[in-house]
Amino acid sequence: MAWWLRKSTGESLSVSMAGVKLGDRLLVIGCSDPMLIAQLAGKTGLTGRAAAIDASETATAAAADVAAREGVLLESFTAPWNALPLENDAFDVVIIRNVLPHVDATKRTWSLAEALRVLRPGGRCLVIDGTAKKGILHVGRSDGVANDYTAAGGPPGILSAQGFKAARVLAERDGLLFAEAVKPANL
Repeated sequence: MAWWLRKSTGESLSVSMAGVKLGDRLLVIGCSDPMLIAQLAGKTGLTGRAAAIDASETATAAAADVAAREGVLLESFTAPWNALPLENDAFDVVIIRNVLPHVDATKRTWSLAEALRVLRPGGRCLVIDGTAKKGILHVGRSDGVANDYTAAGGPPGILSAQGFKAARVLAERDGLLFAEAVKPANL
């Protein structure tokens, strides 16, 4: 097989799309993917900061355990989505991983307000969601929360509604949807 047709053995698509760099201050909201959190925390290095938060103590503990096994520094917090125990303007990048489609509109609004609060002006918010399954076996199945999320415009719509700017879908690939937005400099 030609070299350009082979699948890369490098970093995962989610890590690449996040664009986290050495020295970045990173917050991951939602600990459902502990290996991704560890990989992203490794990108910040010793000069950056990596933190993860989830409403579930079990999920937070799993993320902390994987990070420790991978040898990366990670601060982990268990807290409700509407009360992040973090300073204002403390992070360069906030990644929301598979949280927003699974909470009701009120919790979604609170979560995004908190993400906006802890993100520095000009900072970037990346939403990574699993995409809905398609096909004949999934026709007619619905989830009220997911339908509400879609009706609100999905990630770009809800990010814009919460005051983020330049919200857009970056890609939809491998069962994941990537969307980003920035915190305005004047907030």
